[in-house]
Amino acid sequence: MKTRSALLDEISGMLVDCDLFNHLPPAEIHAVAGYFNISRIGKGEAVFHEGDNGTFMCIVHEGSVAVSKRNQAGQEIAMATLPKGRAFGEMAVLDDERRSATCVAATDCMLLTLSRDALNQMLEETPRAGAKILRTIAVSLSRRLRMAVGKLVDYTL
Repeated sequence: MKTRSALLDEISGMLVDCDLFNHLPPAEIHAVAGYFNISRIGKGEAVFHEGDNGTFMCIVHEGSVAVSKRNQAGQEIAMATLPKGRAFGEMAVLDDERRSATCVAATDCMLLTLSRDALNQMLEETPRAGAKILRTIAVSLSRRLRMAVGKLVDYTL
C-alpha cells in the first residue's frame, strides 16, 4: 500500500502529463494533486453514459477513451477517441447538467478523476491554483466550442 505522500507524488506526475495542468508550477500541481483520485477502467467499460448526472471530470493517463453521442434517430455516433493526457467531462464540474455524451474505455485505462465537490473544496483551500485550473478548463472548452462551430458551418455549406 502506498503512503499518502507517494500517492500525491504519483498523481502530481500524472497531472504534469496533462495539457490542463502542465503550465502550473510544481508546488501548485502538488497542492492540487490531493483533490484527485485514480480509477482503473477495463476495456469496454463505460466511464459514464449520455444523460447521466455529471459530478466529475477525468483525465486519461493510460489508454484511450471513445466518445459517442446519440443522434435524433437514436443511433450511437462515434465522435472522438481521447488519448493519454486528454481531459473530458469538464462541463460536469462547472454546471449541474446531465452528460452530453457517452464515454467508454477503448482500451484498459487509468484515469485521474476530479469531482465537483473536490473542485469546490480546492477553490476554498487553494484558491490561486483552483482559479488557474478553472481558467484552463474554460479556455479548453472555448477552443472546443470554436472548433465545433467551425465544423458545423463547414457541414452546412
